[in-house]
Amino acid sequence: MDAQTTGNAAPLDAAAAAKAAFAAVVGKPFPKDVFTAPELSWAVIGCGVIANQMAQSLALAGRKVYGIVNRTRSKAEAFAREYGVERVYDSVEELYADPAVDAVYITTPHNTHIDYLCGALAAGKHVLCEKAITLNSAELEVARAIADEHGVVLMDATTVLHMPLYVELMRRAEAGEFGRLRLAQVNFGSWHSYDDLSNRFWNRSLAGGAMLDIGVYALSVARLFMESQPTEVVSLANVFKTGVDEESGFVTRNAEGQIGVFSLTMHAKQPKRATLCFDDCYIEIMSYPRADRATITWTADGHREEVSAGIEAYALCYEIADLEKAVAGDGSKRELIGYASDVMDIMTRLRRDWGVVYPEEESAE
Repeated sequence: MDAQTTGNAAPLDAAAAAKAAFAAVVGKPFPKDVFTAPELSWAVIGCGVIANQMAQSLALAGRKVYGIVNRTRSKAEAFAREYGVERVYDSVEELYADPAVDAVYITTPHNTHIDYLCGALAAGKHVLCEKAITLNSAELEVARAIADEHGVVLMDATTVLHMPLYVELMRRAEAGEFGRLRLAQVNFGSWHSYDDLSNRFWNRSLAGGAMLDIGVYALSVARLFMESQPTEVVSLANVFKTGVDEESGFVTRNAEGQIGVFSLTMHAKQPKRATLCFDDCYIEIMSYPRADRATITWTADGHREEVSAGIEAYALCYEIADLEKAVAGDGSKRELIGYASDVMDIMTRLRRDWGVVYPEEESAE
């Protein structure tokens, strides 16, 4: 049963869902087919919720984070004690200079990513960066150029790009089993209180808003199954009083005529549902950011096929494994940054249309 829903209970929020997913695999043997490339030594920048999940995920596989740095050293020290981390750095520069570090996972707020990306990549470290990987397309182009210059791998940590379920569904789609994709309809609704408008969801200075926080998942699902990047976009959005996008509806279309229909909101729950409509079937994926199952309904006779691949609890392990595979030369994993760039292009275009601009973007003009 999906860790995000239990019987007729309401869907859990992301943190509760992750906790439930971890609980479901405690004591079970870790799959042998996740980490297949040579193991890298990892350091983490930031020690918030995602950093903790990353350390917990590695622990499930009997692995540990090697190093940690955080703006507040006492928090980094507490993180190190909890997860058996060997090194606590006084600064990111000290982390970058450590030859024992192969790869860096950036888990800080969106608007800080580009500075850490530039520093880590220029130091010759491979980088896995939390979503949204950058604020905009220009920043991502800069980061990709530095990665290319220094011969290192840059990877977007959006879970959709790494879950085995999508790898399996894409394999079947590319083999022609479903026919052509005609339409992707993707929803994501979160509910965040107005009580504290300084938090990252509503704060323009922390690159808040629905697009970078949840829109990246919705767009990534659709882009994986489209033949090319959408070139046409029409949209409506409500901009909150803090200057960030609160909710939106938008439609995209690419050169092949494949259409994506999206709805996002930060102040109303709706199912995290993706429906991919092909010539010969439609595929429904619930709780799609870390999904490990989908339902295919075949057009010819209406019969339903259940597809399972991967395990929700190991979502961050799949991300780490994919970067290690890319470093080892797996071309399919190296190509994931291209999907991330396509998604970032659309997000940047939409925010520009809505007039949602972050302080760092104003100063860059």
